[in-house]
Amino acid sequence: MARSEISDPIRVLLIDDSASIRIAFKKLIAEDPGLELIGAAPDPFVAVEMMRDRLPDVLLLDLQMPRMDGLTFLRKIMSQRPLPVVVISAFTKSGSEASFKALELGAAEVLAKPSVSTPDERREAAIRISDAIRAAVQSRQPRARSARVAGPIQVGERHTADVILPRIATAPGFSGPPVIAIGASTGGTEALKVVLEALPSGLPPIAVVQHMPQHFTRAFADRLNLTCRLHVKEAETGEVLTPGVAVIAPGHRHLVLRRSGKLYRVELHDGPCVARHRPSVDVLFRSVAQAAGGGAVAAILTGMGDDGAQGMAELHQAGAWTLAQDEASCVVYGMPRAAVELGAVDRVATLGDIAREITARVTREDRKAVP
Repeated sequence: MARSEISDPIRVLLIDDSASIRIAFKKLIAEDPGLELIGAAPDPFVAVEMMRDRLPDVLLLDLQMPRMDGLTFLRKIMSQRPLPVVVISAFTKSGSEASFKALELGAAEVLAKPSVSTPDERREAAIRISDAIRAAVQSRQPRARSARVAGPIQVGERHTADVILPRIATAPGFSGPPVIAIGASTGGTEALKVVLEALPSGLPPIAVVQHMPQHFTRAFADRLNLTCRLHVKEAETGEVLTPGVAVIAPGHRHLVLRRSGKLYRVELHDGPCVARHRPSVDVLFRSVAQAAGGGAVAAILTGMGDDGAQGMAELHQAGAWTLAQDEASCVVYGMPRAAVELGAVDRVATLGDIAREITARVTREDRKAVP
């Protein structure tokens, strides 16, 4: 059921100095009756005047503007009257760095400036904008995290992992070489930082899907690599995973792991969004269930929606050990809750305990494997 059928639409204020971007966002937001664009300001000064008349539920904020940059405005907003904020960023190194700083300052999501040159690009842009706005609103409702935010209208067919990787049941008791899989969305950049920084070196290979725009995942991996004991990098097709390495799916391609003897090889796939996302946690988790079975440890972290829940159910059925972040420590308790409700989770833990739980489980399995 669309939000507009049960309550007032989410009020959105756009702040971007580009007239073409304002026009593009206006058209895309208009496609969702659960959203209402109440203003489109060319800079923060104009936005403040608009906000005196009508306060938005969420801000769409460009970071690179001439009169006042978005980070300065974000700091002011968060210190004076915190609002849900979705950052709009360009595909540049400086844009990526500013986006991560914005997330640290309290922004909920990052959106790339949309490309709408084809119908498929337009549909995906509409989905990403709609989902990001709803996730931002829910992230600023800590006392109602367990309440469901009304979903957006469906833009085209909603695909399952079947469109990328057919489902194949694993044999009972099947267990491949150890591997760790992690999925996250809204709030996940900070959550993954907490988890990966706390993991020791020498663990089995780790594969991560974090919902982020194209190009931003490489910068995200590079930042984590500076602070983690693991080697963290953006995944490359064909590479063989080795212990002590964590790969992060590129922001526009699905990540699949394939068994290669006693190791795992990375495949990157184009194709439709799965569970409204590309990369999709469901796709990664399904591939790990098929390749590793009981040899896998999987964790699902904060994020809106249900991407990863079905994949975690398949992992659980294949004998993998599954872990979910608890509601209290999630920015948005959506993906973990969906997995819990499917009965796909062996253990629920706080964000601060996720790394400890993973390490303890992997170490226990290693001891079992010693003759």
